Amino acid sequence: MAESREVLEKLGVGRIGRHILLCAGPKCCDENEGQKAWETLKAEIARNGLGQGETVCFRTRVGCLRLCQQGPVALVYPEGTWYGEATADRIPRLVREHLVEGRPVGEWTLAKNPLKEPVGGTGE
Repeated sequence: MAESREVLEKLGVGRIGRHILLCAGPKCCDENEGQKAWETLKAEIARNGLGQGETVCFRTRVGCLRLCQQGPVALVYPEGTWYGEATADRIPRLVREHLVEGRPVGEWTLAKNPLKEPVGGTGE
């Protein structure tokens, strides 16, 4: 159990400010394009210091976000901002404007679905 707590602490669980999920194909985009976007996202999060600190930005590569078009598709929580065409060349701007500065990139936004308070309390 102590090992689990150490891993959670190291990852920043409990301090996560945002979570970006990236669907890197193969249905929404070419797998190579998706892989390039994923590698760029990891590098940009690290370069901007978002992988640590008081408000860690978690990143997760997913196989499908069920929007099998305009990929790679990215989804940022808690805002619930869906992005299409989150390609490697767009990732640096997405990270800078949305994840660092807190301003979603309007012209790339497909939809918004912010998280709501849980029904029946905080879940604790």
